Amino acid sequence: MDVPIYGVPTAYSSFSFFFASLLLLLLLLAGPRAALPEHPHPRPSSAAATAGTGSGQINSNSILVALLDSHYTELAELVEKALLLQTLEETVGRHNITIFAPRNEALERDLDPEFKRFLLEPRNLRSLQTLLMFHIVPSRIDSANWPESTRPAAEDPGALSLSSHRLRLAKRESGEREVDRARVIHADAVTRPDGVIHGIERLLIPQSVQDDFNRRRSLRSITAVKPEGAPEVDPRTHRLKKPAPPATAGSPPALPIYDAMAPGPSLAPAPAPGPGGPHHHFDGEAQVKDFIHTLLHYGGYNEMADILVNLTSLASEMGRLVSEGYVLTVLAPNDEAMAKLTTDQLSEPGAPEQIMYYHLIPEYQTEESMYNAVRRFGKVRYDTLRLPHKMVAQEADGSVKFGQGEGSAYLFDPDIYTDGRISVQGIDGVLFPPEETEVTVEKKTPTKVAEKPRRGKLLELTCQMLHYKQLRCSVNDWLRM
Repeated sequence: MDVPIYGVPTAYSSFSFFFASLLLLLLLLAGPRAALPEHPHPRPSSAAATAGTGSGQINSNSILVALLDSHYTELAELVEKALLLQTLEETVGRHNITIFAPRNEALERDLDPEFKRFLLEPRNLRSLQTLLMFHIVPSRIDSANWPESTRPAAEDPGALSLSSHRLRLAKRESGEREVDRARVIHADAVTRPDGVIHGIERLLIPQSVQDDFNRRRSLRSITAVKPEGAPEVDPRTHRLKKPAPPATAGSPPALPIYDAMAPGPSLAPAPAPGPGGPHHHFDGEAQVKDFIHTLLHYGGYNEMADILVNLTSLASEMGRLVSEGYVLTVLAPNDEAMAKLTTDQLSEPGAPEQIMYYHLIPEYQTEESMYNAVRRFGKVRYDTLRLPHKMVAQEADGSVKFGQGEGSAYLFDPDIYTDGRISVQGIDGVLFPPEETEVTVEKKTPTKVAEKPRRGKLLELTCQMLHYKQLRCSVNDWLRM
């Protein structure tokens, strides 16, 4: 049935409608092929397809999908570990982007292993995100419109990356292109309507990430000088005592940790030196906050973090102890283990504190040190902040097992946080000290024992019975016989 169009003859309107339908069909068939570049690209994987559907403007032909499916696998893996997919989806949805992708060899073999380990630690997630966004510019820079380096480096502002750092693009007389002195080895490696990827020879490291790595490696943020005490006077001689030999920076405190712990509620809290001041003490409060944030980012330890911060005041006390120079190893039960705690176990006054004190070891231990100890000595007893109970560790199934019997727990997530002062080791159970058994002592009633007569007395009685009264024997004569 023809659709009438007013002002146009009926036959002409039918022909126009048929022609328009045919043209639309041809455009639909030829459109996707015309939009793609001539060189083929791999088929999108499941992860890439998921990223491509995160925003309304991203499809399978997006530059983000091309990155996840390209041969730059190391960079794509780091992007997924840094949780940047959603951020990149929003960026691609707004405008074109340019990605400078290091070759896989630059991330596998050429990168410093210590620096790579620093980037992959959960507590350094921000540094990893900053480093990756430093390789992405929110504008399209093809090889055809590569900027010429006509101005000196001091006057060239460069291209602004997603990490808010400037990237200086240069082009030599030989036609070779550079990004922050890194040579571009494959310009226009992947091109899509919403972006382009250039292959570069090495990883680009912003100065802020390099400074953070240097601070972590040299431990400058936690180095300190012990506070100097007031001079002491000898009460006998009324003279100043000889000062103790100077301690090196970062040496352990002289007093045991139990003397530095906060007293009970019945005693007035003693003032303790905190962070800051002219001597630059250990910044324990910042370190405790850092490891609690690491627990939250790591996932699966939210209950432990909640108990340390909200249910108890252990976070502030741990910060004070670390500020004074003490070290701690935290055995952190995961959320699945904390969910098994009953109301009776937490309802008694001071029960949460006592449970957490039993999971704090006043030593700095890592997975390697604990495993080597149990492999060498079999069973190892560690002191805990819950006196006088100790933590028993032993080897089991190629791991470290804490506790005994049914209430034991295994080392589940090793080295969640290690900074030289605080070590956090994830375990799969909540540990309790063995119950103290009362030893009953039976009271024995004393019994009278007849005293045996002496040898001389026995001889005298014998002589009397035989009526030999004239016989006088002495003990000495009997002993001579």
